[in-house]
Amino acid sequence: MKKIGLMSDTHSYLHPQVFKHFEQVDEIWHAGDIGNTGLADELEAFKPFRAVYGNIDGADVRVRYPENLHFELEGVGVLMTHIGGYPGKYAPGVKEMLLKQPVKLFICGHSHILKVMPDPKLQLLHINPGACGQQGWHKVKTLVRFELEAGSIQKLEVIELVK
Repeated sequence: MKKIGLMSDTHSYLHPQVFKHFEQVDEIWHAGDIGNTGLADELEAFKPFRAVYGNIDGADVRVRYPENLHFELEGVGVLMTHIGGYPGKYAPGVKEMLLKQPVKLFICGHSHILKVMPDPKLQLLHINPGACGQQGWHKVKTLVRFELEAGSIQKLEVIELVK
């Protein structure tokens, strides 16, 4: 079993409560728009870290993290990208990636809109953790935590960060 802390769209701002809420996770995943490598360094020093770059990320972030990240953990296939859309309205090229290499979990960021929804056609769960940075129009900063075990996604919870 692996406990995962998921975040996106920090835009160079690392909310201090992230460390408290991710204290018990095994890994932190970031779905892009990290903002700078210093923020990534802080998260990497805290927990094992996986990330993709986003549209605001500069060359320093892009050389460290890929645009798309395919991997398997605890029997769950995962695709993470920054601009992904959502079931029924995937971004260009995303549906093709999901059909070419099917996964159980599709993660993206970009919209700053927290969204967790199944895609029954592709038999996957879509998660956009919303945004936890200060840039953007979102009013509530959010994180997501969940567990992966024996090929399933369990105990998913949304965390709202206080101001």
